[in-house]
Amino acid sequence: MANAKKLDCTWPEARLEPRRLRVADDYLQGVLDGKNFLVFDGAMGTQLQARGLAAGELPELLCLTNPGEISEVHAAYVAAGADVVTTNTFGANRDKLGDAATVEQIFDAAVSCARASGAHYVAADIGPTGQLLEPMGTLPFDEAYALFAEQARAATAAGADLFIVETMADLAEAKAALLAVVENSDLPVFVTMTFAEDGRTFLGTTPEVAAVTLSSMGADAVGINCSLGPDDLVPLVERILPWAKCPVMVQANAGLPRVEGGRTVFDVHAPEYCRAVARMLDAGVTIVGGCCGTAPEYTAGERALLAGREPAQRFVRDWFCVAGPQQITSLRAGHVGVIGERINPTGKKKMKEALRSGNHDYIMGEAISQTEARAQILDVNAGLPEIDERATMVELVAELQGVTTLPLQIDSADPAVIEAAVRAYPGKALINSTNGKQEILDAVLPIAKHYGCAIVGLTLDEEGIPPTAEGRIAVARKIVAATDAIGIPRQDVVIDCLCMAASTDQSAPRAILDAISGVKRELPGVRTVLGLSNISFGLPFRPLVNATFLSAAFGAGLDMAIMNPLVQRMMDVVDSWRVLSGEDESAQHYVAHYAERTDKLSAPGAAPASPAASVEKGPAASGQHTDAGTKTPEEEARALVLAGRKGPMPEVVGRVLEGHDVLYAINEVLIPALDEVGARFEKGTFFLPQLMASAEAAKAGFEAIKAANVAAEGDAAVPSKGKIVICTVHGDIHDIGKNIVRMLLENYGYDVVDLGRDVAPQAVVDAVAADHVRLVGLSALMTTTVPAMAETIELLRKECPWAKVIVGGAVLNPEYAQMVGADYYAKDATETARIAGEVLG
Repeated sequence: MANAKKLDCTWPEARLEPRRLRVADDYLQGVLDGKNFLVFDGAMGTQLQARGLAAGELPELLCLTNPGEISEVHAAYVAAGADVVTTNTFGANRDKLGDAATVEQIFDAAVSCARASGAHYVAADIGPTGQLLEPMGTLPFDEAYALFAEQARAATAAGADLFIVETMADLAEAKAALLAVVENSDLPVFVTMTFAEDGRTFLGTTPEVAAVTLSSMGADAVGINCSLGPDDLVPLVERILPWAKCPVMVQANAGLPRVEGGRTVFDVHAPEYCRAVARMLDAGVTIVGGCCGTAPEYTAGERALLAGREPAQRFVRDWFCVAGPQQITSLRAGHVGVIGERINPTGKKKMKEALRSGNHDYIMGEAISQTEARAQILDVNAGLPEIDERATMVELVAELQGVTTLPLQIDSADPAVIEAAVRAYPGKALINSTNGKQEILDAVLPIAKHYGCAIVGLTLDEEGIPPTAEGRIAVARKIVAATDAIGIPRQDVVIDCLCMAASTDQSAPRAILDAISGVKRELPGVRTVLGLSNISFGLPFRPLVNATFLSAAFGAGLDMAIMNPLVQRMMDVVDSWRVLSGEDESAQHYVAHYAERTDKLSAPGAAPASPAASVEKGPAASGQHTDAGTKTPEEEARALVLAGRKGPMPEVVGRVLEGHDVLYAINEVLIPALDEVGARFEKGTFFLPQLMASAEAAKAGFEAIKAANVAAEGDAAVPSKGKIVICTVHGDIHDIGKNIVRMLLENYGYDVVDLGRDVAPQAVVDAVAADHVRLVGLSALMTTTVPAMAETIELLRKECPWAKVIVGGAVLNPEYAQMVGADYYAKDATETARIAGEVLG
């Protein structure tokens, strides 16, 4: 077997060592510094297709079987003006290559083909694995990392000059690939994501999130490739530019594909393409190239654009910023933020019990309630000595992605726990914390730097917590000197001057306030944070003391408060301060949400909603976290599906079934709830992680119904809504979208026959004919496999004329669907479920 050697999933021991970059020459260094332009080549796949590449053939193998043809494609781009040619290795990982060749053989041949073109630089191309990573998929992060690391080592050994990690739609996968290159090679690495028409990846990641996360981690350039035509990418590029700490690159498609005479063609020609590229250059892009459908004439046009041009001046925001998978939380100077404190066992009996028992549903409920109450970051602490803190923290970080889009603060005293949590987290986390102890600085700061995290620094050292403001400021200076030395930007450093109880030392509040002011005055650029609850320890009516001190802290320069956002009095202080500081311009949010308020405080959790700080719009949690005592069982079940909480579902469904039959529970409770989830997904208020969490909650409901059937009738069967055959077409080994569709259809009550990937047309026909299946779903990701889709549909029309066909996939659109003869086009899983309901009921 070509790739029989076992995949190594271990983390390199030297991963946290300072990165030592090897750059080919001074010009490329100028590119990395943003001072020089760089022109990449264009499409490889469509060029090979024009030379007769058979649909479904692994193009990477041509580096071995027909190197001259590959070099000719590279040379045409070099002649047109490309500085960089990209190796023909987009899918050259061991899972895709199988037994055909080793990763090392392909990269060695591919780099040789590229070198033969005479290009100035050879970029080793790394594309996605074609699998969805955990927690939504089945591929573990460490296995994805290992696949990419094998490619990184092979390309470096083969003599590449740099890496291009491209066409990433999953930020976790992009992060795995970036880490793999940084930890296994000393070459520069560029990373580009692919976005849909709504400006997000299929997992909901925005351009801002991608730019913040990847550039903070050390990508040498970030940007966009594939996706859409160049005009459509201009506004997305403009959203990346203010947040990327490195050069920005763009490689657009030549419009959207269509089939003409059995070939894939694109409608945006070189002059129109280059007019859009010129707008991107004017905005600050310095690295350009082409993706699907582009050709040497596009490269020549881009080269001509650069004649006499200098890189445009860029202004990168120096705001504090952290990111979750779907949204950023940013604070410009003078703005304030709220960090929710509830997921922490300290002083919380129910949280301790939940962590000990593994009742993560309770913890997810706390996340939902804090999201509803307008927290902007969620603290996550699993620090109980009697549990496996590392495993628990990793599980919580993964599960939280299904119920909230807020960025996370990883809170632990154990550096190993911190690293395990932030390594696979698809975003830029805030680490809580380091402190002035040299041992802790040496252990935690390299983690923050390597993974691009913001960092909280506690003003305590080997002598404890200094009682005076001057002592705390001295510790802050030591922490900031260390973060400066390791290269963590000051806007990513957050100093906590540490609250002490006023009841035992009434000089403590003044010392804390003076310390905050001193830090802001003496350490420009650094942010401040404070956990407030200690200030009122031992005093009656603690919320009043906490709220009063919060106001004083804001006045002293506090940027963020770690607090309970469900306490209305505290959120009132935040909202009113935003008016007084000018953050809430014209007091618009305050007036809108407080105009009808009286002085009477309502119960915790009833704070009015008015996020004035900069938080990208994420899934609205309103209506998800409910008081079960005021809801009917049907309403509770609906709320659980919308919240993606599967833990309580069996008990709630059991109560539904006490007064109703199985069909009622399915058709009147679970299916309408899933329909609402689909509607929110369509509107862009839910994203794929929330969609899949909701589907899992609904699945728990269906399982409870089956269990009830067994108890009542001795039969676990529930009525099926019909059978559907799905697959990825012949020659295409990508199945992320298909797997998502399968899960959602199953939760709608359909019997799904999944034939897998790379399925021959006759195998599809045989499966459909065997059970007279009325609906077929076909998926394709690559333009080269669309003809196989057309062939499959043609055979179905001939042998199974009763069957209706849905098609979908990254390269498909309604026009394409019509051209291949499909009955329906589904742009996502929720649309597929809607069509299934139309066809099968």
